[in-house]
Amino acid sequence: MSKKQTTIKNEITLSGVGLHTGNEVTMTFKPAPENSGFAFIRIDLEGTPTIEAKAEYVTNTQRGTNLEKNGVQIQTSEHVLAAAVGLGIDNLIIEMNASEPPIMDGSSKFFIEALEKAEIVELNAEVEEYVVKEVITYKDEATGSEIILMPADEYQITTMVDFGTKILGTQNATLNTISDFKEEISAARTFSFLHEIEMLLENDLIKGGDLNNAIVYVDKELSDETMVRLKKAFKKDNISVKPNGILDNLTLRWANEAARHKLLDVIGDLALVGVKIKGKVIANKPGHSVNTLFAKKLAKIIKQEKRNNVPSFDLNEEPLMDIHKIMNILPHRPPFLLVDRILELSDRHVVGMKNVTMNENFFVGHFPGAPVMPGVLQVEAMAQCGGILVLSTVPDPENYLTYFMKIDNVKFKQKVLPGDTLIFKSELITPIRRGIAHMQAYAYANGKLVCEAELMAQISKVK
Repeated sequence: MSKKQTTIKNEITLSGVGLHTGNEVTMTFKPAPENSGFAFIRIDLEGTPTIEAKAEYVTNTQRGTNLEKNGVQIQTSEHVLAAAVGLGIDNLIIEMNASEPPIMDGSSKFFIEALEKAEIVELNAEVEEYVVKEVITYKDEATGSEIILMPADEYQITTMVDFGTKILGTQNATLNTISDFKEEISAARTFSFLHEIEMLLENDLIKGGDLNNAIVYVDKELSDETMVRLKKAFKKDNISVKPNGILDNLTLRWANEAARHKLLDVIGDLALVGVKIKGKVIANKPGHSVNTLFAKKLAKIIKQEKRNNVPSFDLNEEPLMDIHKIMNILPHRPPFLLVDRILELSDRHVVGMKNVTMNENFFVGHFPGAPVMPGVLQVEAMAQCGGILVLSTVPDPENYLTYFMKIDNVKFKQKVLPGDTLIFKSELITPIRRGIAHMQAYAYANGKLVCEAELMAQISKVK
């Protein structure tokens, strides 16, 4: 049974400091439209740039999962994203006036509480879910870190961690259903080892830490010099080591809190895939690097499968729009009208078709002895199809024209010849805003992908 997408009903704001930057930050969760996913907005920068939570924008995983788009950064995104996924939220805007979300207590607990206060509501669109049908793996040979994704009835995660220290040996954690995230995982706090803390303090890389937002495992002798530095950094008069080997002021919430926090990180990092996962993740020695490299691999596989999913239609059935209805919407006319029928249309996708005949005017010169449909006209045909999607959003399409703004990632896979029937499919990458449509378009013939492109177009009223 299909589920409806969700977002939050109300805005809600949290404030705190970034763990690594030490900057005061105010973060506001806002409702987002269907099919928009998770997006960060930097309101402190000119133009309030948006960075979508996608694996392709991961640039650095040294101390958290950091995203960058057009030079704009978001640091340590994983705890916020884990909270959204853990509550089953599909679309969310995260506004910040700094590059890093507030660390709060080092877990997702406070984000969960805020999002629940904001109320989760259903939207009209259905959830897109990637159903895992075969085992997918990624392994980092250097570290031995490995992630395995296998078929399962729902999204499940197991993390197995081995830190190679006496104080914190091997730990495991498992989440059998995402609905248990709030109770079993969300309050697990970030942690570090004393030797890492020393290095970070020496390099001035941990400005927002105190003993309330990071568990510090003491894996070496605590020297007087280190003690002085820690007191200063954490603004404490006294610091001591508990019998269980962690610095004082914190009590472990679970004996395996470290493994649970690693599981939290896996959920946050795999949110960057961009679709819900129906399958079981087994992560051995996970870390932000291997998590996000796996997320990139999975996103690529999903895109490939989607791309090769050739639409199937009975072309003898009456179309949604014939050539006359198309001409009522599009301003193009023969010989430059390159779409014969519209077979399917929703608020975010369109499917059209064109019969390529020998008497097309472009075959006169391209090439008379070996006719091939020009690639630029295939792109134009996909754009016209996408134009119908955009123009269907206005009540008077006959008063608008559609103009190209950008064409990216164009690939031609097969020749298109006389006698071929072209099927076009265009899907919105982001919701239409101010008449601008950003679409992923595909063209198929003879059961194969022949052309694909990322298109951006704008509709403009005829003056």
